[in-house]
Amino acid sequence: MLSKQKIVTLGLQHVLAMYAGAVVVPLIIGGALNLTPAQIAYLIAADLFTCGIATLLQVIGTRYTGIRLPVVLGCTFTAVGPIIAIASTSNLATAYGAIIVSGLFVVLAAPLFGKLLRFFPTVVQGSVVTIIGLSLIPVAMNNAAGGQGMPDFGSSRNLLLALGTLAIILFINRFFTGFIRAISVLLGLVAGTVAAYMMGMVSFASVAEASWFSVVEPFYFGTPQFSIVAMLTMVLVNIISMAESTGVYFALGKVTETKVTDQDVVKGLRGEGIAIVLGGIFNAFPYTAFSQNVGLVSLTGIKTRDVMIGAGGLLVVLGLLPKLAALTTVVPNAVLGGAMIAMFGMVVASGIHILSQVDLRQNENLLIAACSIAVGLGSAAVPSMFDQLPTMVKMMLQNGIVTGSLTAVVLNILLVHTNKKVKQAAVPSTISEAS
Repeated sequence: MLSKQKIVTLGLQHVLAMYAGAVVVPLIIGGALNLTPAQIAYLIAADLFTCGIATLLQVIGTRYTGIRLPVVLGCTFTAVGPIIAIASTSNLATAYGAIIVSGLFVVLAAPLFGKLLRFFPTVVQGSVVTIIGLSLIPVAMNNAAGGQGMPDFGSSRNLLLALGTLAIILFINRFFTGFIRAISVLLGLVAGTVAAYMMGMVSFASVAEASWFSVVEPFYFGTPQFSIVAMLTMVLVNIISMAESTGVYFALGKVTETKVTDQDVVKGLRGEGIAIVLGGIFNAFPYTAFSQNVGLVSLTGIKTRDVMIGAGGLLVVLGLLPKLAALTTVVPNAVLGGAMIAMFGMVVASGIHILSQVDLRQNENLLIAACSIAVGLGSAAVPSMFDQLPTMVKMMLQNGIVTGSLTAVVLNILLVHTNKKVKQAAVPSTISEAS
């Protein structure tokens, strides 16, 4: 049993791991829509607050909702473009109306999605988890170089900071055990930030300017408005997120050695739908399971839900205390990138481990894994290949996790489910059974 102090410390580590991904969405959307600094500050506060509530709902769970695995929910990047497009052509109230409706759709569609999980045998699950990890690697490397678009991108000091942060994490994992090893990422981030401060790369101006207390209020940007096109767009976004989250649930099931059943996935998606509705009410964003935290669970070996409850509580507090939230933003991109290399690499390793349980000497399995990973990684690396397609189709296909998952599922149906001989010899349908 972990003490309260350890739960808070380990929870903070998870918050820092997902913080950049959570904060960058309101920053991008606020900047693109020319919102005032006060409005952007509200978006960040609302996002953190709702991230915390959504995480608590998902981790604690009830009889009918919540995956009850050590998962952190954050805003999905898939929604950034559509929200900007909807708000630009109409207003933010229309965007939030669409988010609320799409969240209700996820709640209602979760049971149907759960019935499709028989098309996710071990070979599909392993391929999807591998794709998730590989799709995150460019994010880690861009951060390690200082952040895409930054004037000092690729500078030697950024690369040294990233390398130093990674080296510290590896050193702690090699020579320490127990609690110290469990917080290796947090210690690496702290050490990297201190080094960056000594190099003049850390500014506390944002902390000084932030207010001490702020209350998140419903419908900050006005009463929700509804548009058929906007609602259909956000429904499509959240179908993509459902596919992503399902892959994350399977990955967590493997990491925590927990049997993830069809009903577990349904409850997880229901919880996600409720979180999306809350995002619309509090003028935040659609939420999905964050895959970067799966890597952290795997790296630290701490699999208890108590830590995620601590992380959810910290996110709620950060949403109410902007000055504390601003303090976490001083960690430089390069330092975050160094930590991400280890965390995201662990997701890839988990996917490879799952695939190791599959008989890849069987040609059908080999083709499913090879083609799905190639398509997923390829569409993520060269998204411009879909630029000539309709907007909604393009938005879906430019997501490597979605294209890779679809490829794996379709090939599994064509190569396995339509082949009686292969189907009889197929591997178990869940990760846990394969374990």
